[in-house]
Amino acid sequence: MKYAILVADGMADYPLDEIGGRTPLEVARTPFMDYIAQAGLFGRVRTIPDKMTPASDVANMSIFGFDPQQYYTGRGPLEAANLGIELGPDDVAFRCNLVTASADKLIDYSSGHIKTGESSQLMEFIDQRIGTDAFRFYPGISYRNLMVAKNGAQLGLDKLVCRPPHDICGQAINKNLPCGKNAEAIIQLMEDSRRILSTHEINQVRIDLKENPANMIWLWGQGKKPDLPLFKDKYRLSGSVISAVDLIKGLGRILGLKVIDVEGATGYYDTNYEGKARAALKALQDDDFVFVHVEAPDEAGHNGDLREKILAIERFDQIIVGSLLEAFKGRDDFKVLVLPDHATPVSVRTHTSDAIPFGMFGATIKSNGASAYSEKEAQRSSEYFEKGFQLVDYFITDLR
Repeated sequence: MKYAILVADGMADYPLDEIGGRTPLEVARTPFMDYIAQAGLFGRVRTIPDKMTPASDVANMSIFGFDPQQYYTGRGPLEAANLGIELGPDDVAFRCNLVTASADKLIDYSSGHIKTGESSQLMEFIDQRIGTDAFRFYPGISYRNLMVAKNGAQLGLDKLVCRPPHDICGQAINKNLPCGKNAEAIIQLMEDSRRILSTHEINQVRIDLKENPANMIWLWGQGKKPDLPLFKDKYRLSGSVISAVDLIKGLGRILGLKVIDVEGATGYYDTNYEGKARAALKALQDDDFVFVHVEAPDEAGHNGDLREKILAIERFDQIIVGSLLEAFKGRDDFKVLVLPDHATPVSVRTHTSDAIPFGMFGATIKSNGASAYSEKEAQRSSEYFEKGFQLVDYFITDLR
């Protein structure tokens, strides 16, 4: 049996007046997801447990089949795993965004989605100027980078309250800084970065080109190395992960899955959908399982960009979902699960904890009569999974 989980990050949304009270999913042309909803099992699932932050790390851990309430320690250590950074038992890894600050406000959580070539140079510069034996900085992809606090748990840094920058765009910086025991050490790094980045030549050029400068770091998503079992030990499947972002790839590495890098996979609107689809089909020639993640709908939601969100959903449906359905058409040894990890509504521009729609199709799966893949249709369904990992258990093992 071949299994595919296809995730359109942040795809779910709320009704919007500008499109007649419909959601982007309802407006988008999604013939392949609609077919899955009609011919397969369609319903809702909660990927964010009660009292946990509605974040991609929590949600995707659920979709990989593992309970975040048991295994989740933070976002940073998952990304560290993909960057090949070995964490000690008391080391604390922080997500380190390159952001745009103006006066006392955070203007842009991604510095205009700065390219990796520029961001890598800036992260190396930051490490040279303010990095120490206690705090080291590592380049990642685009604005998504990393800082590791050596033995930071001994100072309680893993317990700080840190705000995600995509949640506070347009808000005052001084009202959203990290808080908790020894938070001043992290705040100092953020303030020092602003001082040294403001005059860097890369930022001077970006300003001249009317682009948002990467003039500050924002530290958040911290945690210690998690203790997760291997995917093959739970599900007895070999498998691969295809994504553009370190978070998903790092989680895959920790679970013992192969990580497939696709040329042109950017984690943004211009990502290589075709390359991801081809890589998924190739992976399933040798492996039993593939997990394909597309970030673009989530980025559009954070940007409040309705047009791009609709386009991202359509490309995901046509190129990712459509390619796999066509390749396995007529076969009885294939199952596919299609869902967002969480909602990122255009109207609120951040993640929410709402239950999300899922569609499951393939061998042993019977239709429950849905008419289309949408939030409204999912609400009508009696199929509901309170916990995301239980949905995956059912998808792979047929046990409920």
